[in-house]
Amino acid sequence: MPPSTERVSLTTPALFLAVFLTSHWTLHSRPVGALQIQQAFTSPNETNNFVVDEVSRRVYLATVNSLYQLNATLVTEVENGTGPVKDSMLCHAPQLPQAPCEHAKTLTDNYNKLLVLDREQKVLVTCGSVYQGFCELRKMDNVSQIAVEFPKPNATVFPSMLNIVANHPNASTVGLIFRSQEGTPRLLVGATYTGMGTEYFPKNHSKEDLRFENTPEIAIRSLNTKDLNRLFTYDINPSEDNVFKIKQEVKPKNKLSFVHAFTQKSYSYIAINNDANTGLKESQPNSILARICLDTDGTRKSTSESRKLTESYIQMGLKCGANGDIYNRIVSVFPAEINVEDRAGVEPYLFGVFTKANRKSALCAFRFADIEETIRQGRRNCSNGPNSDVQVLDSVIQGSGAECETKVKVVLQPELLNCGAAHLQHPLALRKPLSAAPLYEASGLSSVAVDNVHNRTVVFLGTVNGRLHKLSLLRNLSVANKWSLRLPAGESVHHIMTFDPNDRDYLYLMTTHHLLRVQVAVCGQYTSCSDCLSACDAFCGWCTLESRCSIQRECSSGGVSRSWISLKEGPQQCPSMTFTPPEFSTTTDIKNVGILVNGSIPDLEGLGLECDFWVNMTTVVTGHLNDGPSKIQTCPLPSADQFPKIPVERDHISVPVAIKVKGISVVSGRLIIYDCGRTADIHPNTACTSCLSTKWRCYWDQQSNACISDKDNVQGMVLENADDCSQVMDKQFSPWPTGSTQDITLYLSNVEQGTELNCDFGTGRSYEAHWLDGRSAVNCMRVTLSTTERSETFQLRLQRRGQDKYIDSPKPVTVEVYSCSGGDSDCSQCWGREQQGHLCAWCDNSCRPRQQCQPIGLQCPDPSVHKIQPLNGPLGGGTLLTVQGRNLGRGSAEVKVTIGDVPCDLLPDRYTVSTELVCKTGASSKVASNKVEVRVNGNAMGHSKEAFSYVEPKLDDLMPRYGPLAGGTRLTIRGASLKAGSAVKVKVNATQDCEIDRLSGDVIECVMPRAVPDFADNVTVCVEYDGMPCERRLSGVFFYEKNPTISTVKPNKSYLSGGRLISVIGQSFHLVQTARMDVMGVGEIVCSIPSSTLILCRSPAAGQSQQVVAQFYLNGILYRGDGHTSSGLALDEEEESHGGHFLFEYVEDPQFYTANKEKLIKHHPGEPLTLIINKGPSELDLTEDEYSVMIGSDRCDISFNNKQMFHCTINRTLSFRTGDLPVTVRVGDFQKVIAVVQNGGNELAIIVTVAVCCVLLLLCTVALVVYCTKSRRAERYWQKTLLQMEEMESQIREEIRKGFAELQTDMTDLTKELNRSQGIPFLEYKQFVTRTFFPKMCSDYERSLVQPVYKNDPLGPRALPETHPLLQEWQPPNTTRPNMEEGITLFSTLLNNKHFLVTFVHALEQQKDFAVRDRCNLASLLTIALHGKLEYYTSIMKELLVDLIDASASKNPKLMLRRTESVVEKMLTNWMSICMYGYLKETVGEPFFLLLCAIKQQINKGSIDAITGKARYTLNEEWLLRENIEAKPLNINVSFQGFGMDSVSVRVMNTDTICQLKEKILEAFYKNLPYSQWPREEDVELEWFPGVGCRSRILQDLDNTSVMEDGRKKLNTVFHYQIPEGASLAMSMKDKRENTLGRAKDLDTEKYVHLVLPHDELTEMKKSHRHSHRKKVLPEIYLTRLLSTKGTLQKFLDDLFQAILSISQDRPPLAVKYFFDFLEEQADKRGITDPDTLHIWKTNSLPLRFWVNILKNPQFVFDIDKTDHMDACLSVIAQAFIDACSISDLQLGKDSPTNKLLYAKEIPEYKKRVQSYYKQIQDMPPLSEQEMNAHLAEESRKYRNEFNTNLALTEIYKYAKRYRTQVVNALDSNPTARRTQLQHKFDQVIALMEDNIYECCSEA
Repeated sequence: MPPSTERVSLTTPALFLAVFLTSHWTLHSRPVGALQIQQAFTSPNETNNFVVDEVSRRVYLATVNSLYQLNATLVTEVENGTGPVKDSMLCHAPQLPQAPCEHAKTLTDNYNKLLVLDREQKVLVTCGSVYQGFCELRKMDNVSQIAVEFPKPNATVFPSMLNIVANHPNASTVGLIFRSQEGTPRLLVGATYTGMGTEYFPKNHSKEDLRFENTPEIAIRSLNTKDLNRLFTYDINPSEDNVFKIKQEVKPKNKLSFVHAFTQKSYSYIAINNDANTGLKESQPNSILARICLDTDGTRKSTSESRKLTESYIQMGLKCGANGDIYNRIVSVFPAEINVEDRAGVEPYLFGVFTKANRKSALCAFRFADIEETIRQGRRNCSNGPNSDVQVLDSVIQGSGAECETKVKVVLQPELLNCGAAHLQHPLALRKPLSAAPLYEASGLSSVAVDNVHNRTVVFLGTVNGRLHKLSLLRNLSVANKWSLRLPAGESVHHIMTFDPNDRDYLYLMTTHHLLRVQVAVCGQYTSCSDCLSACDAFCGWCTLESRCSIQRECSSGGVSRSWISLKEGPQQCPSMTFTPPEFSTTTDIKNVGILVNGSIPDLEGLGLECDFWVNMTTVVTGHLNDGPSKIQTCPLPSADQFPKIPVERDHISVPVAIKVKGISVVSGRLIIYDCGRTADIHPNTACTSCLSTKWRCYWDQQSNACISDKDNVQGMVLENADDCSQVMDKQFSPWPTGSTQDITLYLSNVEQGTELNCDFGTGRSYEAHWLDGRSAVNCMRVTLSTTERSETFQLRLQRRGQDKYIDSPKPVTVEVYSCSGGDSDCSQCWGREQQGHLCAWCDNSCRPRQQCQPIGLQCPDPSVHKIQPLNGPLGGGTLLTVQGRNLGRGSAEVKVTIGDVPCDLLPDRYTVSTELVCKTGASSKVASNKVEVRVNGNAMGHSKEAFSYVEPKLDDLMPRYGPLAGGTRLTIRGASLKAGSAVKVKVNATQDCEIDRLSGDVIECVMPRAVPDFADNVTVCVEYDGMPCERRLSGVFFYEKNPTISTVKPNKSYLSGGRLISVIGQSFHLVQTARMDVMGVGEIVCSIPSSTLILCRSPAAGQSQQVVAQFYLNGILYRGDGHTSSGLALDEEEESHGGHFLFEYVEDPQFYTANKEKLIKHHPGEPLTLIINKGPSELDLTEDEYSVMIGSDRCDISFNNKQMFHCTINRTLSFRTGDLPVTVRVGDFQKVIAVVQNGGNELAIIVTVAVCCVLLLLCTVALVVYCTKSRRAERYWQKTLLQMEEMESQIREEIRKGFAELQTDMTDLTKELNRSQGIPFLEYKQFVTRTFFPKMCSDYERSLVQPVYKNDPLGPRALPETHPLLQEWQPPNTTRPNMEEGITLFSTLLNNKHFLVTFVHALEQQKDFAVRDRCNLASLLTIALHGKLEYYTSIMKELLVDLIDASASKNPKLMLRRTESVVEKMLTNWMSICMYGYLKETVGEPFFLLLCAIKQQINKGSIDAITGKARYTLNEEWLLRENIEAKPLNINVSFQGFGMDSVSVRVMNTDTICQLKEKILEAFYKNLPYSQWPREEDVELEWFPGVGCRSRILQDLDNTSVMEDGRKKLNTVFHYQIPEGASLAMSMKDKRENTLGRAKDLDTEKYVHLVLPHDELTEMKKSHRHSHRKKVLPEIYLTRLLSTKGTLQKFLDDLFQAILSISQDRPPLAVKYFFDFLEEQADKRGITDPDTLHIWKTNSLPLRFWVNILKNPQFVFDIDKTDHMDACLSVIAQAFIDACSISDLQLGKDSPTNKLLYAKEIPEYKKRVQSYYKQIQDMPPLSEQEMNAHLAEESRKYRNEFNTNLALTEIYKYAKRYRTQVVNALDSNPTARRTQLQHKFDQVIALMEDNIYECCSEA
C-alpha cells in the first residue's frame, strides 16, 4: 500500500500557505460582477479529485502523491503522503503475494483516480493509479490513518479485488457509492481500459497484459467493511452479474473515456466519450449517456431476484448542436431541477458542456423526462424485433445476443421498460442521439454547475484558461445576464464543481493547483433597490428594513413577510413613496404631509419611524395607516425657512425625503416645492401659457398679469386654462427686401378690444399697434426693417404699453429681411436665390433687387472650374469627385458632369448653388487621364484646369507581417497609385479598420487593431477604395502572435536628475516597434528595443523623492499585464485593473567627492593621474558602467570600484597641458563638478635653476638629488602599497558582506527545502555500521577505483552502489562439508563464553605481530558477531576496560583511551557508534548536514584550482588560493539527453574546468538522490550548442584548443570556450569511459596548470611582474579570506556544536550517562581524585572517539561526496572541537598556525559548553544495569539480521587459527578455562573447520 506520512496542521508548511492564501483572497480579492473568491488552498502538486462532507463540512482534496483533509475554510487539518512509490505497470499489486514480479520497479507518482465518501461506514474511499489501481479505506476524521486494513495478512485475495481503478495518469475513472435494498453498501466504478493494445500500456509486447485482463469497464463492487473476504469484489452473486466488460477483440472500437457518474431517482447515469470515434465525423457525436438501475428501492418483486448489470444497461448518444455544427465531445455534466416556462413546478434537467476540435464549446440541456421516455421507447422497439432505432451491444461479454427479437407473449410492465430483464435483449444502445440546441457558446468551457434560485436558473461555467462564468437564464433557458471571474494563475477548471452542501451560496471548484471556495453572489455592490433587482442576479434581493442588496439568508429580517424582495417580484416592487399633496408652493402654509408607501414592504407600525428631510432635518412620524399593500404615514413638515432656496432660472426644488427605521432609510422619495411667480419670469414671451401649462397648481391673475399659486386672495378674474390666455396667433410673412416699409397685421386671441399695445421687433424702436374695427386683430403701421447681411430674421412681439409684459406668442412671429447685394455672389447664385423667396436679378455684373434691373437678362456666363479633388481614382469608379468654381448652375437638375466619355453622377444633397458640386465617378475600362467637363442647361460648358486620372492601385509589399494580439503594430504597405479615390481604407478581415495615419502614392502606413478572438491568427489585410469590394491583388496576410510580456523592470529606482538606464526584461519584444515608459506624475520617455527580450528606457527627471507607478506603452497600446498577454480566446475577458503597473522610486541624486574632499588637485604634465573618488550613501546600487568621470574633455578610466569608492586613472597626456580642468562625475543626466585639476607649467625654468645651483653647489645638489630620488621612490612605493592595501581591504570587506548575505539566502532556501525524513540522505544503519567499523574498505579512494555499473531510469541513469560483504547473505560453497556450519556454530558458542572471549582477546594482544590494524579489525568483527547480544558485548567491553584502566593507572592515567591501540578501545568506539546512532540521526544530523551544505556552497562560490585543490574560500590555510583570480558567475541551461528529465539552470563560475562544470551539473540533476547513485563525471559527456549556424562542441578539459602557459598545458575552462550567460548545453552518458585523462588532482603539476602554478611563495614573488594581470599583491593579505569563510559558516557551526553538547529531554543520552558513571566508579575504586583525569577520560571516550570521527568523516553518516577540500575544512572544525574539549589553555601568538588562531576567540565559549554538558550528564539520575540492558536489548532487536554474522565469525576464526598455539596456552593457564574445558571445545572448532576451510576473498 502507498506510504503515508501524517503532518499535523499546526506544524505543516501547507497550513501557513493555506492561511495566507485564504486571507489574501478574502481580504484582497476584487469582486468581479457577481462572483468573489472567499477562500483558496494551493497545492504544490497537481490536483486530481475533491469531495465535501456535508456533516463535518470538511473538504477532502486528492492531489498527485498527497491527500489533504481541510476544514470548511480550506485550512489544512491533516496532510498525508501517498507517493511516489516503487511500481511497475507490468507487475501485480504487492498486496497480491502469490504473484511475484520480475520486472524492474521505478519510483512512480500516485495519481488519485477516485475519491468518494461513505458517511455511514465513516470511511473515505481513495484509489490511486499505482499498484494497478489499488483502493484504500481511510478514516474520515484523520485521513492519515487506515480505517480498514485490506487485505488482511495471509488473506486470500484476487487481482479483481485489487485492480479497481485506472492505473495510468491519463486514463479516466468515475465512481459512486449507493446502497442496495438490504442497505448493503456498493461501489459503482467505471474505468478506462489500459491494457494491451492501448496507448497507456507499456511498449513491451512480449509481456502479457497483467492490468485489466479480467477487469471490466464498469463494475458494481461490494463495499461492506463487515465482510472483508468479499470487499471490492464484483461477484456479489454467484456469477459475474455486476460487470460490464467489452470483448477483447472489439476494444479498439470502444475506447471509453468516463466523464462523470451520478444518481437520479433509482438510476445511475454515466457520461462517457467513445474516443475511438474521434476524428471520423465532426458532425457525429462521440458523447454517450449510459443508465443502470441500482435496485435501491423496493420496486422489484423479490429481493432474492438477481439482475445483471447488463440487463438494465442502456446507452444513448447526446447531440449538442444543430445544422451540422455539432459539439461532439462531452466534458462535464450536472443534473439539476429547474423551472422552465409552460410547466408548473420544478423539472429535472441534465446540463452538459460539449466541445469540438477547435476548442469551441457549448452548453446544452436535456430533460430527464425525455431521456426516460426515449429509454422506454427503445425497449419497446427492441421487443418488437429488429429495429433501426435500437441495437443490442454484442461487443459486451455479458450480453444476450446480437440483435433485437420479437417478444410476442411478453407484456412490458413499467419495471421492464425502465430496467429490462434477463429474458429481454441486453445491453441496449439507442442509435438516434438525443438532441438539444446550445444554450450558450464560448471558447474553452471545461465544467458546469447549475442551481435553481428563487425559480430562476443560474449556471456556472469553468474554462480552460482560468475563468468562472455565471449565467442567469430566463424561464425559456435563454441567457439574461453574464458575469465572469478571473481565477488564480489562469489554470484550467476541473470538470467537477459542487455547491457547499450547507450553504449553496458558495461553490467549490478545483483548478490545476488550487481548490477554491467561491461566493456565488456579491450583492453588496448594488446600492439601490432598482440596481439590485435590475442586475438579474437571482441570488440577490432587496432587504427592505436594512436598505441593502443581499442574499435572503443574510437579510436578518428575511423571515418577516414582504421584507426581502426577490428578482421574481421585479423592480416594480421596490419601495416607493407618493406625497399628499404631491407638491406645494412656497407661499402655502402646510404643516403636515401625507406619505403613501408602495411596493413590497412589511408593516412599519411600532418601529419608531422618522421622516428625514434634506440634511439634519428630521421629524417623527405622527400618523400610521396600514391599507393592505400600501402604508400611509403622516410626517410634520419643517418650517419654510429651513428649506433650501430655489436656484435662479428654476421654478422649483426637489427635496429628498426618507422614512427611516432605526436610522436606516427604508423608503425614499423627493418632495417638490415650487414658485409660480418664478415660472412666469422664466418664460416672459409665454408667461400666461407657461403658468397654466406647468405641472404645478398655478393660476393667472388677469388684473395684474401675474402667475400666482393662491386664487382665493385675488379680487379680479383668475385664469386656470391655458387656452384662455391672451395670445398672438401664428402667421407667416414673405421675405422683405431691405429698407422697404410695410404694414403688418396680427390676429389675437383672448385679448380685450382696445388694449394698448406696441409692436416690438427688437431693434430698439416700437411701432404702435392699431386695432382693426370689428376684428380681433391689430395693425403695425409703416414698419421699416433693414439689414446689410444676406438675410436676417426679426422676431415680432406685442408689448403691453407701459408695462414690461408681453402678449403670449406660443409660436414666435418672425419676419425675414434680405439684401441682394449682401454676401459674395455671382450670376448663378443671384438667380438661384429665387428658391428662397428672394426676388433678386443679375445686372451690371452685380446682384440687385429685380425692380432695379431693367431689362432683366436670364443668361449667365459659362461655368468656371477652379479646383477638383481628388485628382485620381480607381478604374472601378465610385470616387466622390468634388468640383469647385463659379456659375456651376442654379440647381442640380440643370448640371451634368463628365470625365472624358465617362459620366460622373451628381449628388443633389451635396450640391451648393453655383460654387460646389459632388459627383460619383463611373467605371473606366482603361487607365486614362481627362479633364472634368461641367455643362449647365446643356449649352454652357466649363473644363477643369487639372486632369482627373483613372489609375490601377497596386500592392507590392506589406511589412511587418507579424504583430501582437493587442494591436498597435504600425503596418507599412508599399505599392503604386495607392493614394487613389476619395476614400481609402485598410480593412482587416473586412470587419476592422487599420487606422491610416500616412497616405501617399507609394506608401500607406496604418495602425493594426486589436485581434478579434474568433480570428486571432492569420488575418487578411486589404486596401479598399471608395467603398468598393476588396480585390485580391490589393490584399496580403498578417499574422497575430501572442502578446509581449514584461517579467522584470530593473533597476526600480532612479535618481532625481533622471537618465538612468532601466532594463525592461520580458518576451516577444520583436513584435514591438515603439515603446514608451510613462512614469505617472513625472513624465514619459521613449525607449529603445535592442533585442526580443530587452527594452531599454532612460528614466525621466523628477522634482522630488517619491514612490510612483511606471507603465509601458508597447506599439502605443498600454501594457496591462495578464490582460495584455491573454490569448486570443480570452481577449473578451475583463482585464485586471492593476495589471501592468510597476512600482518605481525616485531618490536623491548620488553624491561624489574626492578622497580628502579637496577642491584643487595639482598635477604635473606627463605623469599618470589617479583620483580616488568617494561615494556618498545611496540606495541606488549603481554599477560601474553607470557613471563616468571626465577631466576636462578627457575620460578618466575607472580601474577599481566598490560601494564606498572608485579609482580612475589617466595614463596618457591630457588634451590641455595647462590651465584648470574640471573633474566632472556623470551618472545618467546627473553631472557634478567635484574638483579642479591644476596642470603645472613648463619645467624648463626649474631645470635651468637646478643646473645653475648644481654648478655652484655640486656636492650638496648631488646629495639632495640622491636623497630626493630615494625618498620619492619610497613614497611612491608606500603610496602604491597603501592603495593596494586599501583596495584589498575594500575587496575583503565586500567579499565578507556579500558572501554572508548570499550564503544566508542560499542556506535559508536550503533549510526550507529540507525534510528531516526525506531531504537528508542518511545512510541506513547497516551502512553506517560498516563504514564506521571498517573505514578503509569503504573509503572513497578505493570505491573510485572501480567503475560503477549504471541502471537506466526514466529520471536519468543511476549508479548501483557496491554492497559490503558483511551485508550479503553467507552461503558456503557447495564443495564444503556440512560440518563447517557446525564448526561456525560451535565457535559462536565459545565466543559467547565470557572467560573464553576475554582470554582469547588478551592472548592475541600479547603477540607482537598482532598489529594495531588487526586489533581494530578483530574488535569490529567481534562487534558484528555479537551485535545481537549487545548487553553481553557491553559486559565484555567493561571487563576489558577494567584491565586497561588497571594497566594505565599504574603509569599515566591521563593517557588512557587517547589512541586506539588495543582491541577494547576499538570496541568502545564501536559501542559508542551503535548507542549514539539514534541521537546522531534525530538531533545532530540536520545541523551537521546543513554545515556540510554551507561549506560546499561557500567553496563553490569562488574559484577552485582543479589541480592543486586550492580555493578562494576555505578554512584551511594550506588549501587557500592566494591570488585574486577574477571569476564571474554564469547561469547555463543543461538538458540530459536520452532521459525524461527536465532541463535545469546551473550556476557555474567562468573559471571552472569542464570536469568541475560536469560535477556541478550532475549535482543539479541528482540533488535529490544519494551520491552513490550519481553518475561519475568521467562517464558523462558535455556538448555545447552555440546557436543558429554554429556547430555544437564537445567540451573537454584538454583538447586541441588548449593553450600553454609557462610551459604547461592549461586546462580548458568555461571562459576558454567563451560560453555566454544562458547558454544551452546537453549532457549524455558515454558509451565507454575514456582513459586519456585521469582526475585533475592527480595530474602532473609540471605538465598541467589550471589557475595557479604550484610554486613556493618566494618564486611567486619573484615572478609577480610576469603575472601582473592577476593583481598579485602581498599573499598574506588573502589570509583574511579565512575569516570571510569562517564568518559565513559560523552560525551553522554554532548550531552543530549546540546540538552535540545539549541534552534532549525526550531522548537523554543513556549510553553516555552509563559509561561516564562507569568511569567515575572506576576512578573512585582506584582513588583517582584529580578532576582533570576524569575530564580527559570522558573526552577521550566520547568527543574524541566518536564525535571527532564523525565530524571528519561525514560519509559515515550521509550518502554524500566528501571532497578533499571539504575534508580540509572539516579538519579545522574538528581541531576546534578537540581544543574545546581540552582542559589546557591554548597559548597562541603570531607564529601559531592559522588553523588554531581561526577559532581562538570561540574556544573559551565552547569549553564552557563542554563543561556544562559533562555537568548535566553527571546530574542525571543514575542508570541501573537492568535499564541499560533493556535499552541495549532494544537496540539489538531493532537491527536484528542486518549483518552476516557467519562471515564475521569466519574472519575471527582466521585469527584463532593463526594464533592457535598462543590461545591454547592462554586457556591452559586460566583455571576457569581448564575447569570448563574451553581448550577442548576450541580444539573441536579447529578440527571441524580445518577440514572445510571457507575460502573467502573478502577482507573486513
